[in-house]
Amino acid sequence: MQNGSVKKDLASLTAAARSGDAVALEKLLAGFMQPVYRFGLKMCRDGDDAQDVLQDTMLAAAKGVGSFRGESEVGTWLFTIARRACLRRRRRRRGEPAASVPLDEAVTASADALIERERHPEANAALREMAVVLDRALATLAPAYREVLLLRDVEGLTAPEVARVLGIGLEAVKSRLHRARLAMRVQLAPVLEPSRSAAGASCERVLSVLSRHIEGDLDARACASMEAHVATCPSCRSACDGLRRTLAVCSGYVGAAVPSEVQHSVREALHHVIEEWRDASSV
Repeated sequence: MQNGSVKKDLASLTAAARSGDAVALEKLLAGFMQPVYRFGLKMCRDGDDAQDVLQDTMLAAAKGVGSFRGESEVGTWLFTIARRACLRRRRRRRGEPAASVPLDEAVTASADALIERERHPEANAALREMAVVLDRALATLAPAYREVLLLRDVEGLTAPEVARVLGIGLEAVKSRLHRARLAMRVQLAPVLEPSRSAAGASCERVLSVLSRHIEGDLDARACASMEAHVATCPSCRSACDGLRRTLAVCSGYVGAAVPSEVQHSVREALHHVIEEWRDASSV
């Protein structure tokens, strides 16, 4: 999630871009290339579609920045454009690949991106395994749940921002988010909780409560009750720890890097749009 200084810098860049500063516009959009590409890759499950989503999003933003009123964060605006581009491409296909389809080159690239963050061989093996499991887990989620988890727990948007991107109510976002988190925790359990025993019904209830707590939806009394129960129940404590680790993995997810040739292609297209914009502004 962006801190205060980052948001301030983004606000300054956005204001400059809206006023016609081409350098600010290019810098602003360059900072969102990786997140938009990552979102497109995970939602479309196809590298070519992800590249098209990235280019469509960047060009649409460059052409429309003058009309961007700043009623939302610029990231929310860009993800809204990216999601629409994803939906157009998914509608053109007869169906998304099933969750059982073997992982493609994008998954390997995703694992390699995580591995670069650690140098020790033993850590590399664990990170590679985690990257593969995380990609598989994301693929098992239905699109409606996957996009909520990607936007909230991977990209760091707030729940209200996610609701704006998806065009649905806040309660619907939170309902989908809680379900997606529990599903991800189950998928990641073999790696994050290898020694855990099967969770009973009480643990599943406490996990839903924990997810609500993370979103600030519990009052102090309900929160204290949950904490008191977890403190005396090893099974629930283990389950909650597993969910927290799952969310930590999601927030640290890097994903496949934008291929250099794709970056070059997008930048070239942006330069063309920006030149047209400059010419129009000078008239």
